[in-house]
Amino acid sequence: MTTPAAENQTVRAQSRGQVVQAQFRKHRLAVSSLWVLIIFYALAAFADFVAPYGENESFFRGAIDRSYAPPTRIHWIDPATGGLSFPFVYNVSSQLNLDSLELEYKEDTSQKYPIRLFTQGAPYTPFPISLIPQEWRRTWGFDPQIGLRLFGVDKPATLFVWGADKLGRDVFARILFGARVTLTIGVFAATLSLIVGLVLGAISGYYGGWIDDGIMRLVEVLATIPGLFLLLALRALFPLDAKSSVVYFVVVLILGLIRWGPVARAVRGQVFSLREEDYVMAARSLGSNDARIIFQHILPGTASFAIVSFSLLIPGFILTESGLSFLGLGISDPNSSWGLMLAVAQEGGMQTFTSRPWMLIPGIFIFVAVLAFNFVGDGLRDALDPKARR
Repeated sequence: MTTPAAENQTVRAQSRGQVVQAQFRKHRLAVSSLWVLIIFYALAAFADFVAPYGENESFFRGAIDRSYAPPTRIHWIDPATGGLSFPFVYNVSSQLNLDSLELEYKEDTSQKYPIRLFTQGAPYTPFPISLIPQEWRRTWGFDPQIGLRLFGVDKPATLFVWGADKLGRDVFARILFGARVTLTIGVFAATLSLIVGLVLGAISGYYGGWIDDGIMRLVEVLATIPGLFLLLALRALFPLDAKSSVVYFVVVLILGLIRWGPVARAVRGQVFSLREEDYVMAARSLGSNDARIIFQHILPGTASFAIVSFSLLIPGFILTESGLSFLGLGISDPNSSWGLMLAVAQEGGMQTFTSRPWMLIPGIFIFVAVLAFNFVGDGLRDALDPKARR
């Protein structure tokens, strides 16, 4: 039988990281949300392989017209035997309804098209090689192209898990590719904002005086300007028809450089107390310069706050990027992001709700991602806060 004293000895033997990890695991909602985010980022990273079609692979006009095609019906019952069968689909034919001026789709049950695993599709550059700029890959002569897909069907049948958009592009595929933009912009912008806030907040709190006054006045100026107005004004400085890669960089830069104020203010308050700690005074007496004291002794003391702030900054940036794309100031076609997909859905008006509700699925992903990041942030805050431990 273990005595209370022995249990206390075990707890003391654990490192801080182990204690934080144990506390975080007690927050089941945060753990579940973390797994949701891991799945989201994994799907985004390997979207080329998971999606049956490419980001801009279109089935619009020509021999196959799938404009606003509904989700493909997947059949599990063999019509010949009435028993269970490996999942299959039927090819569909489209016909214009002269009354509603919309395409109507009808299944051709004369031939089955089984859903196959590890099929061949349009060629793509595998991850993570795709992260290297295409110009560099061509210069180096290293640009492998493969067409392996997780699942798919033989042509002329199509497999749209969540339907198709106006140009006959797979919504499921575009959601996965759009996650690369929406989710990574949040991470990169939060990283930039956190770094700027930590450094300026530490400098402000450590030196005080006119340096502190200058940085805090800048924070107050940024806080007085409405965030959306500032975003629109800064984005208007760049051409609207710029490449998506340039827009991506611009949006990250703008978001990161206008949202660092609250972080800097909070870090400044912590540094006011940390700079008087014994270990900081000892480092100063041993001749350490200010940069070494700030970055090696003071800023590590704000690690708990930085981790929690990082997890809570990301959902705000995801919503902001989605809003910019929705207004047509973010990523533009042919690339995709969740906000841009909602903007395309909004063009359909009430018909989107009545006839093509699958176009609203990106909004569900935005909601789930933001909620998951907030739950993870709450779990980290409770795990890193000694007062919250029981």
